[in-house]
Amino acid sequence: MRAFVRAASALVALAVAIVGLTSASVVAATPTLPGDGKTIRYAQGDSLGGNYVAAQIVMKAMKALGYDVKVSTINTTLFFQAAAQGDSDLATDVNFPQREPGFRAVEKQTEVVGNGMIIGGGINGYIIDRKTALAYNITSLEQLKDPKIAGLFGSDGKAELISCDPGWSCGDVVDYQLDKFGLKQTVHAVRGKYEALMVDAVTRVKNGKPALFYAWSPSWATNAVVPGKDVVWLPTPADALPPNVPNKGTALVKGVEGCAGGADPCRMAMSSWNFNTVANREFIAANPAIKTLIEEVKFPVATWSQWEYAISKNGGSSTQITKLADDWLAGNKPQFEQWVAAASKVH
Repeated sequence: MRAFVRAASALVALAVAIVGLTSASVVAATPTLPGDGKTIRYAQGDSLGGNYVAAQIVMKAMKALGYDVKVSTINTTLFFQAAAQGDSDLATDVNFPQREPGFRAVEKQTEVVGNGMIIGGGINGYIIDRKTALAYNITSLEQLKDPKIAGLFGSDGKAELISCDPGWSCGDVVDYQLDKFGLKQTVHAVRGKYEALMVDAVTRVKNGKPALFYAWSPSWATNAVVPGKDVVWLPTPADALPPNVPNKGTALVKGVEGCAGGADPCRMAMSSWNFNTVANREFIAANPAIKTLIEEVKFPVATWSQWEYAISKNGGSSTQITKLADDWLAGNKPQFEQWVAAASKVH
């Protein structure tokens, strides 16, 4: 009997040892992720748009790499300061070239990563309704020097141009160009809450009435009234930017859909823009997986425009932002997994 107990005990001990070895092997075989034990302090801008949807997708990818992500909403000026001081790690929605002057002040402590979130970048310029453009053969912003043409978009020979919010650099571009192109006498720039002003402009276009406004693409506005179908871009007569907006190259952009008169290239208000990633230098050097991830992540202009339009129609609640991100992930799983796989290889 004692021999039997000793034998049974030995078998139990052997079984425990085998289980222990097996467990150890499983643990040893489990690959470590580049973000294991690390936290990212991720900032998103305080201007709601497609950038919020992209941020949700980027955060999912960071978490798939093992990182814990703590997100904060902060305006870009304060983000630059926080990133330079090491209090924030990165933001993926910094608008360039408009925000470049602020970045230059902190570029010793921060750096731009990747080439932007939007494939090919976006465009900025002046738009009028297509109906009026065709009826009066309007193919250039310069034609608004004529009070008869300008009066179509306002009264008493002066057009009302919906410009950008006070404080936005695009409004500075508009004011500078109206002066530079000799349009101050016939065009009045209206600067207020852009979204509210644009609701009226979109309604005017849809009702077949003249409308003149500054816009960019991708955006909800150029999804609500489509260049080439409902509206046209008005080419500018020359490149001209105020001192506070860096010149990133020619404003002549090829392949612009809906450029008045079919011009190609179309001279926009400025060169292409993009949502770029700015990161603390020490953070990005210590996290090459995140650098690779950001270099991989890009979205088509059409996708970004759809997000902007959906947000503008439904108010952009956190629930809606999450749904837009989840819908994209459901329809683009191979692309998402490719981004994560590429980033996983570099830690």
